[in-house]
Amino acid sequence: MNDIPVWTVEGFVADDPWQVVEAQDELPATGDIVVPLEGFVALSDETRRGIGVDAGRNTRRIGVLISADDDPGEIADMLDDVALVALDFPKFSDGRAFSHAARLREQFGFKGDLRAVGDVLIDQMPLMLRVGITSFAVSSETTIKRLEANRLQGIARHYQPGALPEADSGGYSWRRVSA
Repeated sequence: MNDIPVWTVEGFVADDPWQVVEAQDELPATGDIVVPLEGFVALSDETRRGIGVDAGRNTRRIGVLISADDDPGEIADMLDDVALVALDFPKFSDGRAFSHAARLREQFGFKGDLRAVGDVLIDQMPLMLRVGITSFAVSSETTIKRLEANRLQGIARHYQPGALPEADSGGYSWRRVSA
């Protein structure tokens, strides 16, 4: 998104097609765009669904940027029109976007790409993956170097299930199993 490297569990994305558009009057005719929540809600249904001037066909994908102060519930009934939700992590100590990610996956059933943007640090990425975040716009040089060196660490056992399906890790330590 706008020249910031994007990482997924498969590695760095070679060419990220998403472009952040701040104002509704700046919308390009084609191309994948990310619009802040307030602007996204203000879009017409046709624009939100990516229908452009090309004979009523989808000419782009639409994403929405949710800041820590926003309520993702505002777009719960519009999530079928959304290909990407970018969640802003304004600083490492602000965990509201973790809650937003969990709500989008578990409460609203969002199946698209959830992207962490902002202050994305390597130490928080395993937890971001557990709440359902699938891609990361990484601006921290230290994080980029550690990801390039394949040094994303995590915790092997968890007390509760995550938002996305996980590899079998032998179960959860709090669950009892029959003998």
